[in-house]
Formats: sequence, structure tokens, C-alpha cells
Amino acid sequence: MSTTRREFIASTGKAAIAGGLITLAENNTTDMAENKFVHHVYFWLKNPDSKEDKAKLIAGLKKLSAVKTIKWFHIGQPADTNRGVIDTSYAISWCTFFDNDADQASYQVDPIHLKFVEECSSLWTKVIVYDSVDAK
Repeated sequence: MSTTRREFIASTGKAAIAGGLITLAENNTTDMAENKFVHHVYFWLKNPDSKEDKAKLIAGLKKLSAVKTIKWFHIGQPADTNRGVIDTSYAISWCTFFDNDADQASYQVDPIHLKFVEECSSLWTKVIVYDSVDAK
């Protein structure tokens, strides 16, 4: 069977993408399985309509991600979902993963974390934290 150059490139490109997605899925699963302590923080801004305040908080969280004991982090905002059990009243969420509770405890007193609180706490009116560990 004869294939054109365009068909060959298209089929190998699809295979490469599929292979990459499988690799990404495998890597994410492995990385997530190694994390034992999850620290999830939700922030309500004093000025919820202020794009500047939101940008300042996000910038502060990006700096905060430099804490050495953080294994993985995610900065998020409410998804566009609408079900009775979903709370979308917060502005920004900060989800971090640590190897253990001792690493999370050291994060709490890390100078980078303390500087973040000092520089950004004026931006929010409310913070809720959910910490969790692996269920046994």
C-alpha cells in the first residue's frame, strides 16, 4: 500500500501525540501517588472584581511555590460548573502536595511563606484551608 507524505506525517503525528498523552498520564499518576499530604487553601478577595488584586495574589502564590518542601502545586479559580454541591464563591485556590506532615509544617514557618502572608494578606477577607492525608 502506498501512502502520501501528508498521510504519513498525519498518522505518525497522531501516534506521537497519543504516546505523549499516555506518558503524561503515567507520570502524573506516579507523581500524585508519591504525595502524602495535601494542603488546599481557598481565598476570598476583599475586592472580588479587582483584576489587579487577583493578579497580585496569583503572583504571590507563584513566588510561594519556591518553598523547597512543596512537591507539586496548582493555582486555580472556580470552574464554570453549576451543581448544588459546588461552591464557586472563592476567587483563587492554592493546592499543594507534600511528602509528609513534617514537610507541610516546615512550609508554614518557611520565610517565603511568611513573606507571602505579610505581602498578600491585605488582599483577602476570608481563607479556608483543607488539609488531608492518605486514607488508610
